[in-house]
Amino acid sequence: MRYALIVALLAGLCYQSVQAQTDTAQKTEKPSTTFTLGALYSNNASYYGQTAATAMPYLAASGTLQFPFGLYISSTAYRLLNDSASFVSATSASIGMSIPFSKKMTADLAYSHTFYPSSSSFLQAANPDNAIASLKYKYWMTTGIRGDYAFGKQQDLFLTLSNEKLIRLGSLSKNKDIITLTPAIEVVAGTQHFYQTYVKERYLQLSKLGLPLPLLPGVPVNSQTITEEATRFDLLSYTLRVPLAYNRSHYMIEVEYQLSCLSNKALTGPSETHSFVNCSFYYQF
Repeated sequence: MRYALIVALLAGLCYQSVQAQTDTAQKTEKPSTTFTLGALYSNNASYYGQTAATAMPYLAASGTLQFPFGLYISSTAYRLLNDSASFVSATSASIGMSIPFSKKMTADLAYSHTFYPSSSSFLQAANPDNAIASLKYKYWMTTGIRGDYAFGKQQDLFLTLSNEKLIRLGSLSKNKDIITLTPAIEVVAGTQHFYQTYVKERYLQLSKLGLPLPLLPGVPVNSQTITEEATRFDLLSYTLRVPLAYNRSHYMIEVEYQLSCLSNKALTGPSETHSFVNCSFYYQF
């Protein structure tokens, strides 16, 4: 998810995920307005490779309207599978603009807002607003740089460097489909104010329930605050993504494995390793 959950995402501009995989499967044609519906399952919510204290498997449904001149609008609804309190655990809306500078270089500008309930257990709930600027250059592989300004109760900056390579594995039906593998490596650096709010609100919820307070990563013993490390711009994670996709002219089925190794500066779990499995389906009208 770009929940990514760009979405992350949180993380979720589903247009970018679809476009990266389906371009090679479609014949060259005049740009037209498209509408894409998507469905996603993930075994855990990832926030730049980081996770909450407890596993958060979820389902997501999205819709994206893409105009020929590059403007796109999308909305996503999330349902945590271990959340019995509400059917919809979060919803997001986003708007963006894809700007092609040349056949090889493309820029993206986007803004998204995610609506979280007051007792949300999402790690990134303190920053419901996200402004994104990215630049990608395509040669024998694709190199990208992306900056995120996440804000709300807190303010955080993230910088992501990425490299990916589209590999065509063949076709099951002549000229009608294509199977692709697109391994990618990402390195993320940023601040961690969001974790301060996450810890405080988690302690508050447990205190109201009369439950013992856990010792969370990055929090000193007998303390409910986080050190000034959250304000430093540090290396946070290294991520390997391996998405395998089956593409046809109007739809895509994808299974992705993600391995994220956190740096020793990541307050959510220094030097920990997290694995994610994402299964998604997109249909374009």
